[in-house]
Amino acid sequence: MLSGSAGQGVPGKKPIIGLCGGVGAGKSRVAAEFERLGCLVVDSDKLNHEVLRRAEILETLRSWWGDEVVQADGLPNRRRIADIIFGDAARKARLEGLLHPLILERQAAIIQAVEGNPAVKAIVIDSPLLLESHLDRQCDTIVFVNADEARRLERLRRERGWTAEEVKRREGCQKPLVEKRSRAAFVVENDGPAERLRPQVADILQAILAQHA
Repeated sequence: MLSGSAGQGVPGKKPIIGLCGGVGAGKSRVAAEFERLGCLVVDSDKLNHEVLRRAEILETLRSWWGDEVVQADGLPNRRRIADIIFGDAARKARLEGLLHPLILERQAAIIQAVEGNPAVKAIVIDSPLLLESHLDRQCDTIVFVNADEARRLERLRRERGWTAEEVKRREGCQKPLVEKRSRAAFVVENDGPAERLRPQVADILQAILAQHA
């Protein structure tokens, strides 16, 4: 759904598109469609996982919160870390202060590496905390991925084993859906099959590229 206008961006640079939406709305599915159409997707979750596995980061977390944040195999205990930070704004902010600069550094390097590649049409930032971590400031336009609550809960129950309470807890750390949607220039309705999703994403990308030209 075309519901607004994209920013003009900087001439000669590829447009940067930010994805936002509710937990379980299917942002990764939409990102995959943008990728299929020739965009480079920067997955903030993957970068977070990459940074979190660094030895120096794990040692810092161990010094903060004890040995339980690191598994016996030396990998981060994500469930324990989530239990520590969700519901504790100070601890969450402390972790973000440690990780986010490193994530932004990796993201900038990835974007810079493809800036001169004509095969890449645009950059898509897929981040669950696009607005909360101010990544939207780097974007030329925002796309909101919409899905009804029942569909989102079913996806998360099936794919991640999350309960409704877990979803509510995580959404409590994010901006309200109404605010996310109000910040977006475009809306993708993601309640149906790929056949309904693909033309929406294609139309949005075409509009963004036309306005960025």
